[in-house]
Order: sequence, then C-alpha cells, then structure tokens
Amino acid sequence: MEFIIVTEQYYPGIALIQLNRPKELNALNRKLMEEVRDALQALDKNEGVRVIIITGNEQAFAAGADIKQMADKSAIDMLLIDQFSTWDQIRRTKKPIIAAVSGFALGGGCEFTMMCDMIIASETAKFGQPEIKIGTIPGAGGTQRLTKAIGKAKAMELILTGRFLSAEEAHFYGLVNKVVPVEMLMHEAVELAKEIAQMSPVAVQLAKEAINRSFETQLDEGLAFERKNFYLTFASADQKEGMQAFIEKRKPTYTGK
Repeated sequence: MEFIIVTEQYYPGIALIQLNRPKELNALNRKLMEEVRDALQALDKNEGVRVIIITGNEQAFAAGADIKQMADKSAIDMLLIDQFSTWDQIRRTKKPIIAAVSGFALGGGCEFTMMCDMIIASETAKFGQPEIKIGTIPGAGGTQRLTKAIGKAKAMELILTGRFLSAEEAHFYGLVNKVVPVEMLMHEAVELAKEIAQMSPVAVQLAKEAINRSFETQLDEGLAFERKNFYLTFASADQKEGMQAFIEKRKPTYTGK
C-alpha cells in the first residue's frame, strides 16, 4: 500500500486504516481510493475483524479530491475513468466503519466520512462541500448524503456557498456522533468500536444493511427488508447464544456464526 497504512489488529477485533498522503492533506486520488477498497474487501473477509476505523492525521482526514488529476479532463474522460465505481464498492462493505476525523474533511473527504457508518470528530474537525468554489458540484454523494444527514435547507446553504461546518455545528446538525478533544479522538473511536465488537457480528451486519436500506427505499419496502433481516438472525448460532445468555443472566460469547 502506497497511500494508506493498514493495521489489522489495532485493538482486538478492531482494524485501522490510516490515510497517508500528509503533504497533500490526504487528497483522495484514484490510487488511494483503490487501496482503501482493497483493504476493506480484505478486512470484510477477515474473521478476526469486527469493526473498522478509518482516520487521517491531525491536519486532515482528507482535504478533498486530488484536483490535479481532474483539472484538464473532459466530460467524456470523466465518464470513461468512472472513478466512482470504486466508491460504490467501498459502500458495499459489510462490517461497520467508524470515521475518526481531525482537521479538514472537505469535498471528497466529507463525502468519504458520510460513506462511513459513524463519525467521531475532534474539536478541530471541519466539514464541507466547497466544490462550487471551483466551478463544479459534489460527485461522490455529497448532494444526497449531506441532505439526508442535515436536511435540505442547511445542505443547500453549504453546497451553494462552499461554507464549512465546525465540529460542534456538525454535531448539532446530526452529521457526527460525538466531538472530543484531539488527544481523545482515537480513544473514543476505539471505545465505540469495542462496544460494537462485543455484539453478534451476524446481527451487526444485518442491522447495518437494514439501516442503510432506509435511505434507499420507501417506508413499506424498508420495513419489509428489516423484517427479513430480523428473521435471518434466527438462523444464526449468535442469536441462540444471545437469547440463552440473557435467560441464564450471563455474558454471551459470539462467534459470528
């Protein structure tokens, strides 16, 4: 890996992916995103990993897409490059992903954090979609995910002006789960990951899938999908163990089976 650092056992059951283009503030070029995709696909298959944390550095989670790769491209060039197919593959990761964000999460960086399942932000984090300032618009889901996360009016304001949200504002609008001091960022991300990692991996993956489906369907279809996944949990050993442990008043031991 050239642009990311992967630690499969950052903590028992928890893997870490660190974006590593510090001179470019972790600008997201195609190679970096392909490496993230490959790492996530491998971690998805790794039975020793239950939760994945993605982070950058103190200056930036990712300050945006790599504009130098795009500046001279035509519409047909961009269509043929099809760079967002990599993003679609990342979106299909089954295991829960926590973004740990310090500094800038702008443009593609903001879109990347929203593609994760939860966001822990440090007090220095700044979120935004400033593409309008360089004559274009978000292309990796910003107009859709930001609107669903914080509502039409605020998303419209941010995308049409290019303004940033502070960490506290992002928390107020429901974009992030928690805001912590910089030095506590990874500790808080790990604590959240540890709590999730104790649960049944089967149930966690089915719950994540059902929650994400709520953004893609009408209520009736979403309820039917949730119900199907609920029934599926009863085919797992984890469900039997979890309910039996509850009856016996002991802590369950989940195997992901």
